[in-house]
Amino acid sequence: MESKVSEGGLNVTLTIRLLMHGKEVGSIIGKKGETVKKMREESGARINISEGNCPERIVTITGPTDAIFKAFAMIAYKFEEDIINSMSNSTATSKPPVTLRLVVPASQCGSLIGKGGSKIKEIRESTGAQVQVAGDMLPNSTERAVTISGTPDAIIQCVKQICVVMLEVQSVTMGSPPKGATIPYRPKPASTPVIFAGGQVRADPLAASTANLSLLLQHQPLPAYTIQGQYAIPHPDLIGCIIGRQGTKINEIRQMSGAQIKIANATEGSSERQITITGTPANISLAQYLINARLTSEVTGMGAL
Repeated sequence: MESKVSEGGLNVTLTIRLLMHGKEVGSIIGKKGETVKKMREESGARINISEGNCPERIVTITGPTDAIFKAFAMIAYKFEEDIINSMSNSTATSKPPVTLRLVVPASQCGSLIGKGGSKIKEIRESTGAQVQVAGDMLPNSTERAVTISGTPDAIIQCVKQICVVMLEVQSVTMGSPPKGATIPYRPKPASTPVIFAGGQVRADPLAASTANLSLLLQHQPLPAYTIQGQYAIPHPDLIGCIIGRQGTKINEIRQMSGAQIKIANATEGSSERQITITGTPANISLAQYLINARLTSEVTGMGAL
């Protein structure tokens, strides 16, 4: 995310990068490019889409703040329309949230999170959107993904607040020595998120590509075969945050991911709990992503355990 402020300080131009999978990109391009053309004309923002045959693409939106927010609104409402249309051919009973992923320099993420997670908590509470800052940088870059989920209106308000934080950071650091050049994330073809261990097909949490996760968030067709993956949660407070009050959070993760999730009781003399996830590779990838997002949020709020 970059900004350029005029001498008068009133006309602020922003550049925001989004990470999208192929179907999302196809949705905003539209037939013969009609949709993206309309978005450009009505918002006044420049919308550029990276080239390549990768499962993920970078969408760069540049313009004055008002134009940026109009473009975001059009994209968010288009994705909501896609979700509603996909549900007509689905057995799902509840509408999943619209999800967008910003690409933000890692050096700016600390200000977005705030001391003890105070800033990101404030943004969540004031907008109603879910905001997750990835703990790891995107491959071969110094950028991190910031995932925003919610209604289109909540997402728009959330993006506005994030832009304000980023502009404040740049205003404070203007004239200061740079912290190092940002290495931008450039999507590459994804590897298969499945490994073979002892003759059993298992999901590898570290190999699950963000492309598969974002495909699932838009309810794309899933592979027909199922696999099983297991991993342990060592801290009892963290297992509680995954389960939620009366099981609300874990049920929400089951519903969104389509995976079967079982949490074993702790063995004697240990507080460690085993989580078993069963489903298609894509089901498991999304379930792991949602669980890790909950853990990241909890750790950010609690401090180091």
